[in-house]
Amino acid sequence: MTFRSMIKLEIQVPNVSTIFAPSILLVMISVDQLVVSFGGFELFKGISLLVSPKDRIGLVGKNGAGKSTLLKILAGHQLPSSGVVSVPTDVRLGYLPQHMEIIDGRTVFEEAVTSFEEILALERRIEEINHAIATRTDYESEEYHRLLDHVTEFNERFHMLGGNNFEAEVERTLMGLGFLRSDFTRQTSEFSGGWRMRIELAKILLKRPDVFLLDEPTNHLDIESIQWLEDFLKSYNGAVVLVSHDRAFLDAVTNRTIEITLGRIYDFKSNYSRYLVLRKDLKEQQMAAYVNQQKMIEDTESFIARFRYQATKAVQVQSRIKALDRLDRLEVDDEDNSALRIKFPPALRSGTIVAEAKELSKSYGKLNVLNKIDIIIERGEKVAFVGKNGEGKTTLARVILNELEYEGELKMGHNVKIGYYAQDQAKRLNPDLTVFETIDLIAVGEIRTRIRSILGGFMFSGEDADKKVQVLSGGERSRLAMVKLMLEPVNLLVLDEPTNHLDIRSKEILKQALIDYDGTVIVVSHDREFLEGLVNCVYEFKEKKVKQHIGGIYDFLRRKKMESMKELERKDISSNQEVKVQKAEEVEKVSFEERKEINKNLSRIEKSIEKTEKQIADLENDIIKMDQMLADSNGNDPEIFTKYDRMKKDLEHRMYEWEVLNHELEEISRVKTW
Repeated sequence: MTFRSMIKLEIQVPNVSTIFAPSILLVMISVDQLVVSFGGFELFKGISLLVSPKDRIGLVGKNGAGKSTLLKILAGHQLPSSGVVSVPTDVRLGYLPQHMEIIDGRTVFEEAVTSFEEILALERRIEEINHAIATRTDYESEEYHRLLDHVTEFNERFHMLGGNNFEAEVERTLMGLGFLRSDFTRQTSEFSGGWRMRIELAKILLKRPDVFLLDEPTNHLDIESIQWLEDFLKSYNGAVVLVSHDRAFLDAVTNRTIEITLGRIYDFKSNYSRYLVLRKDLKEQQMAAYVNQQKMIEDTESFIARFRYQATKAVQVQSRIKALDRLDRLEVDDEDNSALRIKFPPALRSGTIVAEAKELSKSYGKLNVLNKIDIIIERGEKVAFVGKNGEGKTTLARVILNELEYEGELKMGHNVKIGYYAQDQAKRLNPDLTVFETIDLIAVGEIRTRIRSILGGFMFSGEDADKKVQVLSGGERSRLAMVKLMLEPVNLLVLDEPTNHLDIRSKEILKQALIDYDGTVIVVSHDREFLEGLVNCVYEFKEKKVKQHIGGIYDFLRRKKMESMKELERKDISSNQEVKVQKAEEVEKVSFEERKEINKNLSRIEKSIEKTEKQIADLENDIIKMDQMLADSNGNDPEIFTKYDRMKKDLEHRMYEWEVLNHELEEISRVKTW
């Protein structure tokens, strides 16, 4: 039996959704008394919730609390033990899991375009019918008129779904997620797992579902792409349910926080930071009410015990006994107090200069990643490497580790000992070993007698230490990899995306441990909240160069925003000579084939604009006529009003298409002038 066959359909509405406007319903998803249990353990103990159209829900809780499991159940990828999940028939769900199988064989653009299955099918059908109409001569036959009706109907649906500009939507979404135009024609198999996950995210965003179900969508994004995704989700006209351990992202996107803890949920109409305050207040209110009730119960029981055998007090005693029996006794919510306990060993003293690079370059074949960069890292500094993916952050980290060959000069300081946490560190663990065996293999000396104690500090207590690595969650594997890192004293920590898969509480504890650490730290990360207050220097990787920014991550982001604005101002007031120089420099970057493709796109968009302008003019004329019909009618024909509303909506859609197409025309025209 499939999951969908078990879904209780409580809401039935006509399918009015389009690519621009998700379905208008009061409830998108209803969950009633959901229970999930396995091996005698209850993950969910009868939870209930509703997802409404404008909800931006952040699911929070420690690793293993059930956040990803709940998303899988909502998406129909996992069955609950009991309970009901109700989804209206025409509510479209867009689900992005943490891990997925990606099929190769297409280019990036071709793979993204598969999101528009209905548009592509309509396009093929319209071409078939137009060909049939062009070759027939029986103009008066019923079949000929039926074909005309079909092509009109399909064309209306095609335009309603945004058929004229879906390619522009694909380009804008891919570029927002960090892809270059030159990437569009590359095979998906050429990209790393993180970039392929972005392709899947792009496909889900392009489908414009009524409800986004996103599991750690920022794990493989850089800071700029995260900010683009924030803006997209904030302005999206649908519901969002997401799991994220990025506090800044949660605060920017969500308006509702659901905490999952010990099999129950707590629902707060607020973003994450406000939720923390409300959760604390709720706990204090519960405790105060509990203490007051316990005092009342104690006083009542004391009265009963004191006067139980006095005839003159019999009525009062019986009254109090009945009152206690009827009393709804309050309980204070259990708290999940399990938490990471991290303290890095004291760092051995190194030289003042920990690492110094002079005119360092690195290429992979013909691809140059770093070009004559200079960088100095001193003892005790805590620095961040930031920038778009593929700009060389991890490459420089591996050069410092002496894992990669390079050109130029790199000097490591006296007595520098490096501890490295790789971006895929958790995947490097042997899946066939247990947690205990993984650490036992590398532990030496006195540490071997304290392995279980150390593992307990990383939330692997009791039987958890005997679990196989292959059954651990992403967060658990990350914690185990961190244990390995801490077993040997070092004075330079190089951490490449250390917070991926760690829950918010664990990240805060790791952050504090790094702040307290007396060695040198290099962090490659996109997590703004994690970096803020931890690093005092930011190295920006951009266009094969590295630029130093003194201060925290938010200082850096503010300056970047200001620099972007100033750059725009400089472009506006730049002289014609400067523009000519820029064009001369850029023209070499555009090959003949690229210019040919640009001209092709330019022609396509100009034709689409011309067609859309004609449709807008026709609709405006029809609406004027309809206005007159409404004025002359007595209001008894509801079909007139329905048709009028549909025409107004069509006009809005055409105007939106026209704006998008003109924006795209400006972008392509700017490239064409290079």
